[in-house]
Amino acid sequence: MNEKLSIIQSNPIKARFYDYEHFFYPWHFHHEYEILFVKESFGQCYVGDTIEKYYTGDIFLFGSALPHYMSSDPVFKTRETSFLVKGTIVQFEKEFMNYSIGHYPQFLAIRRLLEESGRGICFPWPANREIVKMVEEIPLLPSLEQLTSLLLLLQKMARSKSRKLLASPHFYDTLCIHGNTKIEKILSYLNKHYTRPVSLEEIASLAAMNPTAFCRYFKEKTGRTFKQYVIEMRIGYARKLLLTNDLTISQISAECGFESITHFNRLFKRSCNLTPSEYREKMDA
Repeated sequence: MNEKLSIIQSNPIKARFYDYEHFFYPWHFHHEYEILFVKESFGQCYVGDTIEKYYTGDIFLFGSALPHYMSSDPVFKTRETSFLVKGTIVQFEKEFMNYSIGHYPQFLAIRRLLEESGRGICFPWPANREIVKMVEEIPLLPSLEQLTSLLLLLQKMARSKSRKLLASPHFYDTLCIHGNTKIEKILSYLNKHYTRPVSLEEIASLAAMNPTAFCRYFKEKTGRTFKQYVIEMRIGYARKLLLTNDLTISQISAECGFESITHFNRLFKRSCNLTPSEYREKMDA
């Protein structure tokens, strides 16, 4: 569902506290960015093509047009419980300071953060206590201070070392890569060829490095080993096919480059905590 937010023209930000018996809004998207702080609740968050458990204290950043859905644990939906869902929502226009963020070097970290938010980002508790405090202050501020506080909040989020991207790179059309041209060349090659066998020697030679030096370089630049990166790309593609295609699990396994359906099932469950069949059924529910 395309949600139309009622953000007034005089202020590009809509900030409020929420207090529900349980999350009730359906699978939806909107063109505005959204920061969601969960003060009290736990359950599952559906973001793009992934499912992530959430807990009290977690913060989510959803990018423009990213489908998402918060599903409270079933305990919140029973009459016997006294649990409530509480927290803070900050939504802001896609065009908010668009020129400045897109052009001035002072905003580079925020620009990268907003690009990454196209996949959804989780900032888990308790590592992001300072971010929680900043989010909860925004609804209490006058409009001008909301603007300045939002920029400081985004900068703080951009510098957080404890954050997790949610949807797979395949769900977001453009994988945002900045800086080093060598790593851009490597990732561009992998993005085109990851569904076929790509040996370490092949990709290392592309970078004009020996395999050992390449492995160190790749881990330093991406935070993953070469093998982990390829597996994540294949799993991401599989999730996309499970959502958008009628191919069988066996056909998807072969299409994504896995050596066998057994290997595919094992790696998929390790990554998503669900088998491919369970994932398809849960996302279609």
